[in-house]
Amino acid sequence: MSNSLLVEQCKEHNPRAQMALYKQYCDGMFIVASRYLKDTATAEDALQESFIKAFKKIHQFKGDVTFGAWLKRIVINTCLDTIKARKLEVQSINEETMSIVDEEEDWSVPDATTVAAVHEAIEKLPDHYSKVVQLFLIEGYDHQEIAVILGISESASRTNLHRGKIKLKETLKHLQYGTGS
Repeated sequence: MSNSLLVEQCKEHNPRAQMALYKQYCDGMFIVASRYLKDTATAEDALQESFIKAFKKIHQFKGDVTFGAWLKRIVINTCLDTIKARKLEVQSINEETMSIVDEEEDWSVPDATTVAAVHEAIEKLPDHYSKVVQLFLIEGYDHQEIAVILGISESASRTNLHRGKIKLKETLKHLQYGTGS
């Protein structure tokens, strides 16, 4: 059965056609996913997620490229999303206290501030601030890398960091005076 016929049947939610396309492309697409994601289990997860996305959005396939090329683009984008998500995962820090230093000025938190308190305060920030603050202060990414990871401009990264640090400092200020939460 031709790919175009299988695709048309998939657009009608035919599970047999979906399985036929899956069997035809799963090995090749797994190789693609494995190039991006070195962990086999993660590559398999990304592959499955890619097929689910492809079958959900198959009505968007117009046939201007081969189905394999269209599916490969979905697999690559899913792998890149997985990589971005991994970069955003919190890495535990074994230090009891933390001092945060900015390149423009000395920006520190009170000595009584624990890593857990900083993480908790970052989580309370608005989402657009917390991501940039986490990536810059905790993960050590620069503004160019943050811009790529979050899909924003470098100036937006700098602005969100500046505003996020102001809010973070306000949130952590209570520790300096021993007033508790």
